[in-house]
Amino acid sequence: MALSVVYAADTGHVVGALALTGTRTGTGAPAEAADLVGPALPLRVSLGEGRVATLPLSARELAVAAVDDEPGALAEPLAFAVEVTTDNKPKPALLRLPSWTEGIALATDGLTITVRIAVARPTPVVALVSDEQNTHVLGGEIPAQQTQVKLPVTLVAGSTHGVLVLAAGWAGRLERKVVT
Repeated sequence: MALSVVYAADTGHVVGALALTGTRTGTGAPAEAADLVGPALPLRVSLGEGRVATLPLSARELAVAAVDDEPGALAEPLAFAVEVTTDNKPKPALLRLPSWTEGIALATDGLTITVRIAVARPTPVVALVSDEQNTHVLGGEIPAQQTQVKLPVTLVAGSTHGVLVLAAGWAGRLERKVVT
């Protein structure tokens, strides 16, 4: 068996991990993310009162890598990332990302993401916000020497949403948020 991970190509975040047997490539991982997840990988978060938000990550935005055995990646995939070489090949060792528990604020005019320490270089951020019928896919970056980015989205005050935040270099966050 080999450990394979599905990860967000833009930020490196592991969004799924599985132990595989009988894989199709020499690296031990299927060639394409769509081979594992179909057209999209649905991440789910409870909104309370029996409601669940589904945040689909498009297979076009995902990649697959065969990696060294890391049991933590099976239990808590968003805490890990894949690092790629200069020739865009994934390294076999997963990176454990620093966690953060504060810093996601959902308001009527946008999603503000604040990390604990100023970033050394521009840091890509991808966020998904559930809505009644659609999912808002937001992208941007935290500027160098800054700790924050605000991504525009229009929401209703008091509404509850599922939110996935992937800020490169920080553990991913999947949680329920109420618009303030």
